[in-house]
Amino acid sequence: MTTLGAVFRPQLPPERLRGMARAADAAGLEELWLWEDCFLESGIATAAAALAWTERLCVGVGLLPVPLRNAALASMEAATLLRLFPGRITLALGHGVQDWMGQVGARVESPVTLLREHLLAMRALLGGERLTVEGRYVKLDGVALDWPPAVAPPVLAGALGPKSLRLSGEAADGTVLDASVPADGVRRARKLIDEGRAAGGRTGPHPVVVYLHTATGPGSADRLRGELAGSRAESVPELGVAGDAGAVAEAVQRLVDAGADTVVLQPTADEPDPEGFVRFVAEKVRPLVP
Repeated sequence: MTTLGAVFRPQLPPERLRGMARAADAAGLEELWLWEDCFLESGIATAAAALAWTERLCVGVGLLPVPLRNAALASMEAATLLRLFPGRITLALGHGVQDWMGQVGARVESPVTLLREHLLAMRALLGGERLTVEGRYVKLDGVALDWPPAVAPPVLAGALGPKSLRLSGEAADGTVLDASVPADGVRRARKLIDEGRAAGGRTGPHPVVVYLHTATGPGSADRLRGELAGSRAESVPELGVAGDAGAVAEAVQRLVDAGADTVVLQPTADEPDPEGFVRFVAEKVRPLVP
């Protein structure tokens, strides 16, 4: 069964999160995804708050830019959330937007190497291992978590380019693709991920999460065009969907047929009713998606 989620965009002020998370929980939404975009909102702080305000809602953070973090601290934060809210949090790591990383003095020479080292370290620490590594960027001396999660969680990677997608297949437990990727792009990404999995000897499932630009209600087509205007995604065919629940469900299915396991509906930045959007996803679109 396809997992369906929605995004709380950090363009909304943090104080809006409580209402949207509670609306999502009450409507039965499966997953609410949060972003850590510079310089808007923290992924860990918002995830903790959303989880505490709700009873059953699962929360995804896609993604945490690893240049901003120490691998041990990130693992401690993840383990704390996983023990406080078992089975309700999914974390994805990424190498971050390089211009933003440069603004805070965290840009590195090899973002892919940094991401690889963080992924391997976090997976080991969250799996209960004691770790000593002397990597190019990640350096740990006999580090182990005193309170690891009871079950080692999947650690996902946000990826887009061929090198990052192969790395995700090799070193991560799943991949997050942003809303600039149409169905054909999901197929290409799956192929590159599988190449990385083969190179790393990885077996077992590798879920793919895909964001989908989504607009509904009055003026939805205009809002979607405005969202894409001026971006590299503007000329990509079949990118995003505007319309009613049936049209949205068809767009979701195209991504699923291409290889997505989870589709996260991403409202436009000017969505007039964010709480209504999550109810629309849970109550109108979910019944139409097998």
